Amino acid sequence: MMLSAAGVHKAYHNGKNGLEVLKGIDLEIGSGEFAAITGPSGAGKSTLLHILGGLDSPTRGRVTFEGKDLYGLSDVELSLTRNSRFGFVFQFYHLLPEFTALENVLMPALICRADQRQKEEARRQASGLLRQVGLGERSGHFPAQLSGGEKQRVAIARALINQPQFLFCDEPTGNLDSQSGAEIVRLLKDVNARDKAAVVLVTHNLELAKIADRVYHLRDGILVNFELPVGGRQDESLYQR
Repeated sequence: MMLSAAGVHKAYHNGKNGLEVLKGIDLEIGSGEFAAITGPSGAGKSTLLHILGGLDSPTRGRVTFEGKDLYGLSDVELSLTRNSRFGFVFQFYHLLPEFTALENVLMPALICRADQRQKEEARRQASGLLRQVGLGERSGHFPAQLSGGEKQRVAIARALINQPQFLFCDEPTGNLDSQSGAEIVRLLKDVNARDKAAVVLVTHNLELAKIADRVYHLRDGILVNFELPVGGRQDESLYQR
């Protein structure tokens, strides 16, 4: 297993009041696996994803990546791991509006590629990724000139520029219409199958979760294995808790 969480807790405090969102998460995700984490809004799915991806530290517990305690790394080491080994796709894209699609995709590569030859190679890779996601002719467009589905495809290309081992996706279709959402789903499946990158997908959509190899449900701060029914009505009671 490449990525694991053991006894992960996360609590937020506001004066004397405290809220424990995660209450002892145990999880292992292997190389090339596609895992989905489901649960209602506010259950802590995004918090868990951020902790697994090195974006937010746990209150207690350990996250281990390739045998190393992720939060035992120095700030520089953790930043390099996020940049070169992890990729992130968010619901609201987080594209920089003053840069073109090509420049947005290129940005993470420029952090770790110093000389001119490496930068030129990164630019060729960025162009290739935009063609791969169907946006080769839109590389010079700014985010304001792109549809929601196109923005998300740019965000996926950006996440892939450094060939990450893990791709963390936080409600990647939550801000899209059904057709654009279906295109993003196909793209994520292709990335997982072709590039062998592990995908960790957070979603409240049980239908979307069906594309994963394994599905977990976040309930009362605990992550449980969750079997999706092949047919029939979903158990909506899980989302009433």
